[in-house]
Amino acid sequence: MGAKTVNKLAVPGATLHYEVTGSGPVLLLIPGGATDAAVYDGIVGRLAADYTVVTYDPRGNSRSRPDDSAVFPGRRPVGTVDEEVARSAEDALALIHEVSGDGPAYVFGSGSGAITGLELITRWPDRVRLLVAHEPPCVELLPDVVDARAFFQDVHDTYTRDGVEAADLLFTIGTGLDDDAMPPAEDLLPEYRDLAERMQANAATFYQHKLLPFTRYQPDLDALKLVADKLVPAAGLTSAEHLPARPVHHIATHIGWPVVTFPGAHTGYATHPIPFATLLARLLETEGS
Repeated sequence: MGAKTVNKLAVPGATLHYEVTGSGPVLLLIPGGATDAAVYDGIVGRLAADYTVVTYDPRGNSRSRPDDSAVFPGRRPVGTVDEEVARSAEDALALIHEVSGDGPAYVFGSGSGAITGLELITRWPDRVRLLVAHEPPCVELLPDVVDARAFFQDVHDTYTRDGVEAADLLFTIGTGLDDDAMPPAEDLLPEYRDLAERMQANAATFYQHKLLPFTRYQPDLDALKLVADKLVPAAGLTSAEHLPARPVHHIATHIGWPVVTFPGAHTGYATHPIPFATLLARLLETEGS
């Protein structure tokens, strides 16, 4: 594994923080929610033996600052406009172009990062060699979409009315993510403690500007069926029935492929990094075979 380099990329309306490790074909890891590049640190080492692994902070999270930031008393700068899935996909494309030139890249995304991946492969299928979409919360595909939509609206409204802590409680219990809860901060390694602190600082941006635009995303299933040969629907072993994972089963049925089961729950890449990375590497190796 080569040394990690830390970089900045100017894109319209923001400056993205991204990190590159290893050598070989480009593999872009797209974080979701309130996370950033470091959420994938546990799997980068295994993957960087064979790939040029690119991780980054999505626009508005951690070190990727939007140009429309506003400063509020006692808070770090936050974006003042809602995120758009289309713009998130454009950021991912810009990173692929920056690291891979005109060539395609392997892509892995989890949560809202998987939604970004779906939009990316829909609009620029020639720039994606293989997309592993892990639990994209495209709840508009669900038969009980009215209830799912109302739940996420309730989380958003709870944040607006009662703040981050109340929204966190409702969100984690309602999505089953309380099973993925981190240990207390004092029990974490310093690097994971830093990540936890950044994620907490990102929570306001997530609840205010990202939660609803991403969960109301309507994937183009017909377009995805056209690229079914390079789209892997995936879900965690213990989270397949939870709200974030349920939509991927509908995508899988439409494109005609089974859901690949990864170790752990929604954040299996963090809780079970070695088996998670090993399975991901095997999937990437099957591309084109």
